[in-house]
Amino acid sequence: MFAQNTYIQRREKLRKAIGSGLILLLGNDESPMNYADNGFHFRQDSTFLYFFGLNHPSYSALLDCDKGEDWIFGNDLTIDDFVWMGPQPSIAEQSLQVGVSKTGTIASLIILLEDAQKKGRKVHFLPPYRPENKIKLFHWLHVLPEEAKVKASAEMILGVVNQRNYKSNEEIDEIVNACNVSVDMHTLAMRMAKPGVTEAQIAAAVYQTALATGGQISFPIIATINGQTLHNHYHGNVLKDGDLFLLDAGAETTLGYAGDLSSTVPVNGKFNSRQKDIYNLCLNSHNAAIEMLKPGIPFKEVYFESARVIVRGLKDLGLMKGNVEDALVNGAHAMFFPCGLGHMMGLDVHDMEDLGEVYVGYDGEPKSTQFGLKSLRLGRKLEPGFVLTIEPGIYFIPELIDQWKSKNYNADYINFEKVEEYKKFGGLRNEEDFLITNEGKLLLGKPKPKSIADVESEWAKG
Repeated sequence: MFAQNTYIQRREKLRKAIGSGLILLLGNDESPMNYADNGFHFRQDSTFLYFFGLNHPSYSALLDCDKGEDWIFGNDLTIDDFVWMGPQPSIAEQSLQVGVSKTGTIASLIILLEDAQKKGRKVHFLPPYRPENKIKLFHWLHVLPEEAKVKASAEMILGVVNQRNYKSNEEIDEIVNACNVSVDMHTLAMRMAKPGVTEAQIAAAVYQTALATGGQISFPIIATINGQTLHNHYHGNVLKDGDLFLLDAGAETTLGYAGDLSSTVPVNGKFNSRQKDIYNLCLNSHNAAIEMLKPGIPFKEVYFESARVIVRGLKDLGLMKGNVEDALVNGAHAMFFPCGLGHMMGLDVHDMEDLGEVYVGYDGEPKSTQFGLKSLRLGRKLEPGFVLTIEPGIYFIPELIDQWKSKNYNADYINFEKVEEYKKFGGLRNEEDFLITNEGKLLLGKPKPKSIADVESEWAKG
C-alpha cells in the first residue's frame, strides 16, 4: 500500500467535499463460484482501496464529516479461520497502517447507522454493483435493492470522481508498472501466434505473465481470431494460416492499478495486402488521436477525428462513399467503428464505471444515444492527471452488415456491394495508455510493437 499519509489526505479531502453527514464505504465480500468455500479471486472495491488501502474481504468504513473521524468495521477471524488461513493481523492492526484508530464489529456499525438515522443525519453511499452490498443497504439503511442506484449520493459520487480522476505521481508509477507488464503479455502473444496454436494456449501464457509478477489480470483476457466480436472471451479456436489474432489484455499491480493494451498480429507472420490496408488505416486513426491529446481538448473531438480518418480511408478503399462530414453526422462510420475511442483508467480498467460514465467521462453532460457514439465512454475536456486509453478499431461484423444492408441504412455513405467482400475479414485494433500532462500527453509504459514492420518482426522472434 501507499504511505499512511496518502490515505489520510484522501479521506480528509472527501470529507470536505461532502461537507456534512456520514460517508458509508462498502468493501467487497468473498464471492463463491459454486459453494461457499470455493471462491473467485478476491478483488476489493476500488473506491474502498483508494481511501483505505486494505485488500481484505467483508470490511466497511464510515467517515464522519462533522467530527472528522474515520472508522473501519469488520469481524476479526476466529481460531477456526486461522487453522485454514494461518495467522492474520487484526482489523485494528491493519487500520493503523492507513491512519485509522477507530474500529468496530459489523454489529457496532449497524448500531451507529441506526443512531444516525434516528437523528436525521444524512448517510452518503455509492451505487452498489454487487448484490450482497445491495442487501446490506436494505438491512442497514432500509434502501430497497431496486432503489439503491437512484438513492445513492450524487454528492459522494462527484466527490469520489473529482479525486480519482486525477492521478498522483505514485499512482502513475503503479500504472506504468502495470503497462510494462502488459507490454510483455502482448509481445509474448505476438511470438506465439502461429498456425496450430490455440487461443487458449496464448491466453494461458498471457495470464501467467501477469501472475508471475505477483499481480493479476485487469480484466478477462480477449484472445481471438474473431476480432469482429468486440469483447470475445471464447478461447476455443485453433489459429490457422491467414487469420488475424487479436489480443486485448492488461495486467493489474498488487495495489490494484490497471494496464490495458490491444494488439493484432497475422498468424502466418505477414499481413496480406487487404490486411495491410485495414491495419494501416486503423493505425493512422490511432496515431491521429494520439497527436490531438492535450489539456483542454474535448475527447469527443478526438473521437470524431479518429473516425474521420477511418471514413476517408474506407472511401479510398471503396467501402464508403459520399461526404465525409455527413457520414459522421449520420453515424455511418459506426458500421465499421461501433465502439468508443477510449476510456479513463486507474484502479479500474474502465475507471469508476460503477459510478456512472456521465460523471466520470462526461462531467455531468448527457451522452449521445446514437449507435456507435453512445458507446463512447469518454467525451469531456481532458485535464492534466487524466489517464486514458486510445483504441480505435475497424470491424466487419456480418450480422451488423446484413441488418444495415437489409434496411438500406446509411446507403448514401456505405458501398454494401464492396463491403460484402470483407464480411469474413474479422476485426482489428491497437490500444495504448496515456497520461495527460500540463504540456500534452505521455505514453505510459514501454512502447508496444504496433507498426506493421514491428509486429511482423516481433512475430518472427517466436
